[in-house]
Amino acid sequence: MTKRILVLHTGGTISMQADTTGKVVTNEHNPMNHIAVPLEGVQVTALDIFNIPSPHMTPQHMLQLYKRIKADGKHFDGVVITHGTDTLEETAYFLDTMELPNIPVVLTGAMRSSNELGSDGVYNYLSALRVASDEKARGKGVLVVMNDEIHSAKYVTKTHTTNVSTFQTPTHGPLGLIMKKEILYFKTAEPRVHFHLNKITGLIPIIPTYAGMTTELLDMLDLKKIDGLIIEAFGAGNLPQEVAQKLSHMTACGLPIALVSRCFNGIAEPVYAYEGGGVTLHEAGIMFVKELNAPKARIKLLIALNAGLQGQTLKNYIEG
Repeated sequence: MTKRILVLHTGGTISMQADTTGKVVTNEHNPMNHIAVPLEGVQVTALDIFNIPSPHMTPQHMLQLYKRIKADGKHFDGVVITHGTDTLEETAYFLDTMELPNIPVVLTGAMRSSNELGSDGVYNYLSALRVASDEKARGKGVLVVMNDEIHSAKYVTKTHTTNVSTFQTPTHGPLGLIMKKEILYFKTAEPRVHFHLNKITGLIPIIPTYAGMTTELLDMLDLKKIDGLIIEAFGAGNLPQEVAQKLSHMTACGLPIALVSRCFNGIAEPVYAYEGGGVTLHEAGIMFVKELNAPKARIKLLIALNAGLQGQTLKNYIEG
């Protein structure tokens, strides 16, 4: 049986080329469109939906991707999205939180442009097509496929600036592996809450924590112009005393604030009860986000606010 796969190209290194000086530049003609697909039983329909470097990706672009998959996905057996790696994990998480058709949706990219020595783009692309056409991928949420590994959109993150094995899943590890002839899954993604959005707006900054920090960055924020805030805290979720006091005041003024750990592994949780410790922060109304990094926590809070969540419902979702 032929599997029909919709491919949405968005740009990024996978569609770029290095010039004569070695600088990687955007290519007007996407080389991925000229790739023969040597996969039996796979029929590809490819569209250049964007052609942008991934640092130019916005939630509005992500929403356009969602709407395209929502509208056209019912005509296909799977979707592959080629994407720049810098913001790939955020787009993947955004889509994983949307009401998508029950078909595999797979994001992939490349760390080396199409004409560089050892380019990984074509291989990752074909691997993504294999996963998207695999019936076992259905129901596992949005997936990220690179370097022979299959990762959950919720947990995967870019861990190296240039290495082809940059995408990793801290704490959990990948959902599966791509073998020469088989695709092996040894984990199942957890159930997720899904939303349908027609628009997405709002400003949610991310503020990192550092030794000796006071309120200098927080003082620059105009509470009338921001819709929420993500704090990247120390360890299990702790902050300098002055910062904690300022955030408590901001929360009391009605600003939704979510906290993640700046640690690479582990989960933020309210453990310490000293001034600025996680216990006091949680009691002040700051929400603790489990197992997400700051960029994904921002996407989660942005989606929740656009979906109209507030009060205890918002807290339950953000902390769930």
